[in-house]
Amino acid sequence: MGSGSTGLNGEPHGRVRGRLDVLIREIAKFGAVGGAGLLVNMLVFNLVRHTTGLQVVRASLVATVVAIVFNYIGFRYFAYRDRDKGGRTREMTLFLLFSAAGAVIENGVLYVATYGFGWDSPLQSNVFKFLGIGLGTLFRFWSYRTWVFRALPVRETVEGAESLLAAQAQVQVQAQAQVKVQQEVRRVHR
Repeated sequence: MGSGSTGLNGEPHGRVRGRLDVLIREIAKFGAVGGAGLLVNMLVFNLVRHTTGLQVVRASLVATVVAIVFNYIGFRYFAYRDRDKGGRTREMTLFLLFSAAGAVIENGVLYVATYGFGWDSPLQSNVFKFLGIGLGTLFRFWSYRTWVFRALPVRETVEGAESLLAAQAQVQVQAQAQVKVQQEVRRVHR
């Protein structure tokens, strides 16, 4: 296969490779923020669980809320800092909505393990909290990248700039033609 060969969907290999590289970097950044958020979540969960009288799922919800705040800051200012920053109210609303759905997934797993199966030892609670975070993270990755931290519309921006430049060039050509016509008219009338 030469340089003109194509990859998936008839796209050149370079373009497919570029998209894959961008996705890998995005997953790595999401994973870095998410990993730090996981530590925050688990530390707060265990701290609240062992220092207060809160029930397991309530302690988990407190930890989840703290991790959500931590993660928003990490996602907005690190993982997705190059994404569209317009509409922060919309972004925050969607982030909180999808985070709440992720929290239901995360804490639903812990709830079922604790109250459905009676698995309530500290080790079991941590295992099911971790499992719930994993399932919630899959949902959050998809929803954040799709709906919350949307990519800038590069193709539309480029097409808009190209059409603007083409229109400007056409105006310049018309202006030059008009100047030539005026010069010709002046020359004829001399």
